[in-house]
Amino acid sequence: MVDSLERLNLNILFCIGGDGTLKGAHAIAREIKARGLKIGVVGVPKTIDNDISLVSRSFGFETAVAIASDVIRSAHTEANGAPHGVGLVKLMGRDSGFIAATAALSQSEANYVLIPEIDFDLDGPGGLLNHLEKRLTTRGHAVIVVAEGAGQKFFEGAEENQDASGNILHKDIGSFLAEAIKNRFKAKNLELNLKYIDPSYIIRSAPANASDRVYCSYLGQKAAHAAMAGKTDLLIGLWNDHFVHVPIALATRERKKVDPTGVLWNSVLESTGQPFMANNQRIV
Repeated sequence: MVDSLERLNLNILFCIGGDGTLKGAHAIAREIKARGLKIGVVGVPKTIDNDISLVSRSFGFETAVAIASDVIRSAHTEANGAPHGVGLVKLMGRDSGFIAATAALSQSEANYVLIPEIDFDLDGPGGLLNHLEKRLTTRGHAVIVVAEGAGQKFFEGAEENQDASGNILHKDIGSFLAEAIKNRFKAKNLELNLKYIDPSYIIRSAPANASDRVYCSYLGQKAAHAAMAGKTDLLIGLWNDHFVHVPIALATRERKKVDPTGVLWNSVLESTGQPFMANNQRIV
């Protein structure tokens, strides 16, 4: 890559993406420094999962939440229109549940939100299936929102696959939950009308909304200003309503995750009324 930058006589490289892209940008910046070259590397955070550390919001997140919230509303309509109706929605969120949590809050129609940061069980007195059965008996319908990285403990021992970047591909928790719920109610001879919705490609292919378009313009402007000022090996981030320069190594040291004791997750618990669904654990 650095050979190509030299050959093309380029002195600024903008890297737009998430964790993997930024780690690559940092590696390029280190090689440039080792060669003593004057080439700037500036990152722009673009990941709908919103999981980049030290960046309050990444480009694409608000658009993803807006569309996901519409899907949750549709799932609620479906569930509410059938006896013992269940709307099961799987949303993006490989390692962080920001989309699922925020979209659920925006509609306040989800009854259970399952994210990678919060453990849950299926069986047992405190498990999801037991709570779901009780809810359908008393309320007649339910909406479950699950992030794609949630519940991966249920696939322990299964063969691991990786994508082209070397990231471990998570197993399909959405289909797994749908089958588990169907099997539970079939075994008890209970009525169930379950609709499983996976809008991932619809969300990913949607054009950015107005807020994200404006935000993206700001990110581009600040990135260009930083590069022209001679800055390198950093990304542009928004923190406390200020655009700041964040060292790439610092931003990629760990993924940003939903705080189990923070405002966002506590608000989700208040909105859904869901219990903590791990039989032997409690959040302190």
